[in-house]
Amino acid sequence: MDWLAMRRCSRTSSTFKVLRLLLLGQLVSLSTVFMSLTTSIITQVLGVDAPLTQSLFTYASLALVFGSILLYRRHKPLISWYWYVPLAFADVQGNYLVNKAYQYTSITSVTLLDCWTIPWAIILTWIFLGTRYSLWQLSGASMCVLGLCLVLLSDSWVGGGGDINDGSRPILGDVLVIVGTFFYGTSNVGEEFFVKRKDLVEMVSMLGVFGFLISLVEVSVIELKTLASVKWSVEIVLSFLGYALSSFMFYSIAPFVLKMSGATMFNLSLLTSDMWAVVFRVFLYHQKVDWLYFLAFAIVGIGLVIYSLVEKDSVPAPTTEDDNLDTEYQMIYDESTPSGNDSRG
Repeated sequence: MDWLAMRRCSRTSSTFKVLRLLLLGQLVSLSTVFMSLTTSIITQVLGVDAPLTQSLFTYASLALVFGSILLYRRHKPLISWYWYVPLAFADVQGNYLVNKAYQYTSITSVTLLDCWTIPWAIILTWIFLGTRYSLWQLSGASMCVLGLCLVLLSDSWVGGGGDINDGSRPILGDVLVIVGTFFYGTSNVGEEFFVKRKDLVEMVSMLGVFGFLISLVEVSVIELKTLASVKWSVEIVLSFLGYALSSFMFYSIAPFVLKMSGATMFNLSLLTSDMWAVVFRVFLYHQKVDWLYFLAFAIVGIGLVIYSLVEKDSVPAPTTEDDNLDTEYQMIYDESTPSGNDSRG
């Protein structure tokens, strides 16, 4: 009887764990949708071209909240500060390019094209970390690329698909998203190591600190004239606040999902952000979606499922002169060992 009771408790505990992960995963997914919606409102409805300023508030909130936790702990940093600089730089450029793309292409294209983070991560880990992937994983990634090519084809035919964000130059916007996902992939390669092998709070807080400093420098160079010409209103302030809150939720929850479940749950959760974007577009804005988007969504979905369901083995990491870094790198995808990947809308 005791053994049966233990089995029931174990199953109940596992069920609650899965439900908790599903809930957190959908919160991450919804946060990417709200980030996309608020960005489209800022750029297209309100006519404000300040993608770096948007991210500035996000990094400031991360530095303030997680940095306060880090200071309260009063322990020595596990990784030297200069390793976080390229990580933050890549993340800032990814956010800038993807947010900039909303001026030219549709919100649906952006939410689908951000899946390019996965093939970029495959390429970067293959080159720099020596990771080897199975044919099933490469087949899944190839299907994602095929689906994304359909998005480009649809945009070239219909000029953005009649989205709330009808960009006049959809191909340029799509290219900006793809380049932005390259920087996301670069950032994710570093995050894969930091979030599993080191301290999660330290990684997020340092990303916020250096992301804020880098964004501040770039804003002073690129966006000062734009900000001076903006006629600030309650709507603009609320839109910026909405983006900051949704992106803060993304950066706060995503590392926990990766740490708790690995890439299978995380990538499938992010996949639903595309579904939420289409739901918002059809029911909230009462607009039609080009049929190629649905075909692309189906192909990308199948490819992501194939890619996510195949586990990756641990691989050795390149050695480094920094004593704070481990010499063994492990992918976040294995739930019993460090593994993983990230994507944002």
